Amino acid sequence: MRLLHGICPVVLLFAPSLSNRLGGLHATESPTATIWRLDQTAQVGGRPPTVLGEPHVVDDATGKALHFNGATDGLFVPVNPLEGVAQFTIEALINPDASGPAEQRFLHIQDGPGHRVLLEIRLTGAGWALDTYLRSEMPKSDCALLDRTKLHPANRWTWVALVYANGHMAHYIDGTKELGGEVQFPPMAAGQISLGVRQNKVYWFKGGIREVRFHPVALSPAELQHH
Repeated sequence: MRLLHGICPVVLLFAPSLSNRLGGLHATESPTATIWRLDQTAQVGGRPPTVLGEPHVVDDATGKALHFNGATDGLFVPVNPLEGVAQFTIEALINPDASGPAEQRFLHIQDGPGHRVLLEIRLTGAGWALDTYLRSEMPKSDCALLDRTKLHPANRWTWVALVYANGHMAHYIDGTKELGGEVQFPPMAAGQISLGVRQNKVYWFKGGIREVRFHPVALSPAELQHH
């Protein structure tokens, strides 16, 4: 079980932003992002995924997305969008279902050496908290960011983001920073990504995922997606 605020030194919210500590990165300096719009299961990111269960397309007033049932639905995509990058930003547009399980992993990247990136939620009757995790095997280093008091409404589309560079990670809700911490996370090797479930097929996500973006740079808060 992870402790409140995670298992790494936490950067307080009044500390300088991650982008300021990096000298300020701007969109005009950034290579093109890899954008996955999840509106089918035949292809994700241009590759045919392994489909677990029956994740299906839903279409509401805001557009199409994939819905996962929180028990058997998931996708495994045979690519690591973060392969070879020293810094990165991951953004995801999610809609957690209020009736889902308490612990859920909606995005998991893992490479051959075992380095891991996890985006998760913790759900209660009052809402959900974002839980992000980085783990490096060489060197041994990890950091989990979680504050169960920072809750957000279920059954609503929300942008979440994880940003890493130069030994610092931080996560954001709709462009607003919640937590930051210290971790050494070298560039990843080839690997795969799972959506809707952890790669050992536990902690299933219930709700919608509309879009995931991978940037090979650490975006500033002003550059992050938000509602």
